[in-house]
Amino acid sequence: MPKSIWILLITMTMSITGASFLWPLNAIIIHEELGKSLTIAGFILLLNSAAGACGNLVGGRLFDGIGSYHTLIIALSIATGSACLLAFQHSFYYYMFLLMGIGFGSGMMIPALYALAGSLWPEGGRRPFNAIYVSQNVGVALGTALIGIIAQNELTNVFRANALMHVVLFIFVIFAFRGLEARGATTQVKETREKIPFRVHYRIHALILISIAFVICWMGYTQWQANVSVHTQNLGISLGSYSLFWTVNGLMIVCAQPMLAWVIRKWIQKLKAQMIVGVFLFALSFLVLTQAEQFSIFMVAMIILTIGEMFIWPAVPTVASQLAPKGREGFYQGLVNSVAMVGRMIGPVFGGFIVDMYSIYVLFYVLVGMLIVSIPFLLIYDTPLKKQIEQTTHAPKL
Repeated sequence: MPKSIWILLITMTMSITGASFLWPLNAIIIHEELGKSLTIAGFILLLNSAAGACGNLVGGRLFDGIGSYHTLIIALSIATGSACLLAFQHSFYYYMFLLMGIGFGSGMMIPALYALAGSLWPEGGRRPFNAIYVSQNVGVALGTALIGIIAQNELTNVFRANALMHVVLFIFVIFAFRGLEARGATTQVKETREKIPFRVHYRIHALILISIAFVICWMGYTQWQANVSVHTQNLGISLGSYSLFWTVNGLMIVCAQPMLAWVIRKWIQKLKAQMIVGVFLFALSFLVLTQAEQFSIFMVAMIILTIGEMFIWPAVPTVASQLAPKGREGFYQGLVNSVAMVGRMIGPVFGGFIVDMYSIYVLFYVLVGMLIVSIPFLLIYDTPLKKQIEQTTHAPKL
């Protein structure tokens, strides 16, 4: 990979490492340290996710308007300022608003990094987005592994660790991205764009169809962090065993990349096929969960889910990058990342409602049905665009 992509990966890893000091402990801190109910904790986390979704959209638009360097500086100014204030003041209302500030600033960074990856290495295809996906999981592994050391004496030490990581990241971006912006300048040239009516804006139509499948996948994925975790406890599976599912998930994502690359080269080269295979594997994992009552079956379901996410998670931003016209890369990346955030927001609420009204097994079958229904959206997403391509003889390879 080009050196510029490695700089993006370091940035993403540092950002996610800092975030991973907080997200596993947020609910515990709100409930135990601040004395609020789990309902209030859930509401604050929803606000954090909503701020992140708004940050995705704003960051994408800023990338298109002022470029990656200034977008990242603004994003990190908001996130770092919020993190530093939180390190010294974390009473309830400060916690709520500063957590939203961190979510908004961090959310602004993500589409800028994805859009820049596609701009700096367009010939890389899926590879820069897959590398970013892996770097995110490295950050999660590092952050969650360090929590035990950081919070050993005092739980709120994670606030100071998060602030320190943001300060280091801010300094790194100031120096590392100044030259990167210059090298990427030729890809950041803005073109005067004619307003296209929505009814014939086939690139946006394609992105919307993909986003429908993407949000359904995220709604299913978040069940493992919410309702499936409770379900395993009810079946007598220990918390340590449950955490092992995520250990395997992270190890597979980092270590199985060569095998996955070989499978894609040999059998599943098209991005559309990769997304469809990923959705099928998601559906299969929830079918397995309908029969799971012991640890080994849950582990099989997690392995299938992990393989599915390895196909679909990097493929969606890759397609968004290919669909984006010149000067709109940030907007397209911001849209798909905000869609993912929406899936993470509504997934636990949707799942909890189904479980409360019916049962966890009904939820699994509903998710299987939703995932199967989403596949036609992926099958047809580029059909109108292909017709337009045939007429104009222009367009990306999809």
